Amino acid sequence: MAQRGEDRREKILAVAEAAILQKGFSATSIEEILEKAHITKGGFFYHFPDKRELARALVERYLASDMDFFTSVKDRAQSLSEDPLQQMLLYMNLLAEAMENLEEVHPGCLVASFTYESQLLDDEIHGMIASGAVQWREMFGSMLANIEQVYTPNTEVDIDELADMLSAVIEGGILLSRIFSDNTVLVQQLKQYRNYIKLLYTPLH
Repeated sequence: MAQRGEDRREKILAVAEAAILQKGFSATSIEEILEKAHITKGGFFYHFPDKRELARALVERYLASDMDFFTSVKDRAQSLSEDPLQQMLLYMNLLAEAMENLEEVHPGCLVASFTYESQLLDDEIHGMIASGAVQWREMFGSMLANIEQVYTPNTEVDIDELADMLSAVIEGGILLSRIFSDNTVLVQQLKQYRNYIKLLYTPLH
């Protein structure tokens, strides 16, 4: 019975996320979610007392999923090479490959969607989003810091800013891909960041 309830909760979250990515949080009604999830109003409120609680659960779920994905790609890259620069270059290749293999245009970033409607969110959700961005910075930054233990950059850089740049490339690439209905835009942005990292840390002769 508990598993059935969890499945129902997950169905609500999946339907809500898809709707919010398509048209935003404020424009997505509980009634629409109920209809698409094939669930009663009582079933919805059993899991989520109100729409803000739904938003909190969505952000929590999305950030955890994103971190699991980024971490799995990082682990794969690190298993393929012991050289930290090569690990980062492989990481970017694997990210680009994953985006290239999507069957449809990237659906968008839930964090970005909520950020655009930040006035509708409470401090807890704002804090969760900020914490998620810091986690991305720390993970990307740890890989870049490993590079600098072996390689000297060809120009002065700040690790945190360079890590945030990757987040910006991913988010901006997703936006452009949706504008042009073409995932290759996101793929090429990831490859350009890879090129920059390669040029930045490859010793000049």
